[in-house]
Amino acid sequence: MEQKVFQFKIVLQDIKPLIWRRIQILDSCTFWSLHEAIQCAFGWTNSHLHCFEVLNPESDKPDKKECIGFEDEDLEHKDGFIIKVKNYISQANKKMVYEYDFGDSWRHLVTLEKLINREHGQKYPICLDGARACPPEDVGGVYGYENFLEIIKDPMHPEYRDTLIWAGGKFSPEHFDPKRVRFKRLSRE
Repeated sequence: MEQKVFQFKIVLQDIKPLIWRRIQILDSCTFWSLHEAIQCAFGWTNSHLHCFEVLNPESDKPDKKECIGFEDEDLEHKDGFIIKVKNYISQANKKMVYEYDFGDSWRHLVTLEKLINREHGQKYPICLDGARACPPEDVGGVYGYENFLEIIKDPMHPEYRDTLIWAGGKFSPEHFDPKRVRFKRLSRE
């Protein structure tokens, strides 16, 4: 049987214009490896907690939260290192929410676009496309990011220099190049 590949479109919520990525990953992936692929595709640093909100495949009803990859007393814990995404996502159940950094609350809508045959010789995961740079870590969520963008577009703003230094010296919100995405924390199959 040929191995299948998920193609996901991942859209960062509540920001306009959209910040998004399109990735392909083997359908044998766990939630942990999908988390790592999203981190790499967006340029996040995996410095914060995360979870996936998915439908329960047995009841077809939303679970409170399917939290993958960590334990928290208030959240149902699922071991993201062993649970396969294909046990939750299918042509009939194409969407889930991925939340990263509970302080900044970066919510991403993850949509299965298609399930395809693995291309012989291709290493997965891969980033096919996307738009706009990912917000810097710890910028303060959507409102903090909007404030950050206002500051860095005005060289006369009193916080311009310090904000740019904090962001690593430069930041181009419109720039994204899928060819520069490296899945360094994942073994590529």
